Amino acid sequence: MNTTIMLFLIQDGITNGAIYALLGLALVLVFAVTRVILIPQGEFVTYGALSYAMLCAGNVPGTVWLAMAMGAGAFAFDLFAARRGLHLRKLARSLALNIVFPAALLAATYLLVGPKTPIAVNIVLALLTVAAISLYLYRLAFQPLAHTSVLVLLIASVGCHLALQGLGLVFFGAEGLRGPPLSNAAFTVGDLRFTGQSIAVYVVTVAFIVALWLFFGATLMGKALRATAVNRLGARLVGIRTTLSGQIAFLLAAVIGAISGILIVPITTLYYDTGFLIGLKGFIAAIIGGLVSYPLTAIAALVVGTVEAFSSFYASNFKEVIVFTLIIPVLVLRSLAAPAVEEEGD
Repeated sequence: MNTTIMLFLIQDGITNGAIYALLGLALVLVFAVTRVILIPQGEFVTYGALSYAMLCAGNVPGTVWLAMAMGAGAFAFDLFAARRGLHLRKLARSLALNIVFPAALLAATYLLVGPKTPIAVNIVLALLTVAAISLYLYRLAFQPLAHTSVLVLLIASVGCHLALQGLGLVFFGAEGLRGPPLSNAAFTVGDLRFTGQSIAVYVVTVAFIVALWLFFGATLMGKALRATAVNRLGARLVGIRTTLSGQIAFLLAAVIGAISGILIVPITTLYYDTGFLIGLKGFIAAIIGGLVSYPLTAIAALVVGTVEAFSSFYASNFKEVIVFTLIIPVLVLRSLAAPAVEEEGD
């Protein structure tokens, strides 16, 4: 290996690591607020990327119909929950969010879709679709289980992942899709070539890290989410709506996942099940960060991306094995550092 190849591998690793950092941040955010290990994060990536690719090709993605169906289910849940005491204001809010919004999104998609539709419009439609799905997913699958154990939430998360992945096969088919780049600009620095797409990955990643830091440190809603993460019962006692906190956490995670997918799909061909593997690598970064630290998660994601790039060069057949092996020493060290707990006798 010469210096030029090493620089190319480092560049590729940083680009991949930036995507994994976004996904890792989303996983940490959701787990901190809701205690849900969000396995379907990979599906948010896939849905955002492939919905964007289909919109750019002039086709209506099936995800907008999924959002409509899930919204109707969420409204039915709200009606059932309010059966003993009808609050017109709450029902009106639920009707607007769960029925009117997805219906308007569906109408706008059919109205605006076309091969000459601006890329910015397609991005907005894809993000709104994935955001709506995330809100309804939380209402249908996780809000009723909010007070159960982490294990129950994990089982529900795995079930949602399998369901969404199967629906992805129905909506997008088994063939891979690729979308147009956000920018065709390119420039060279020494031996390295930077494209507008790779620059967009770096800028968006840094912007999200800074935005999340400001959101949690300087806004009332961010502090409410932090309070919910520290003590859910205590947050409820001081008037924080923990249900709203969960919805916001899922919404942010879905938007981050969809943006990650939109950044990836012009670089490589994505399939209906590709997001799961990408999400797992973000999950490794989140585990290394202890599912609590945003800066450590971002650094770990860059390490994961760099290791993956060098593994692809030296041992491409085993690159996934090498990447996933990174989690083993971390788990061992955390196990050794954890205080010993004596088992209770029968």
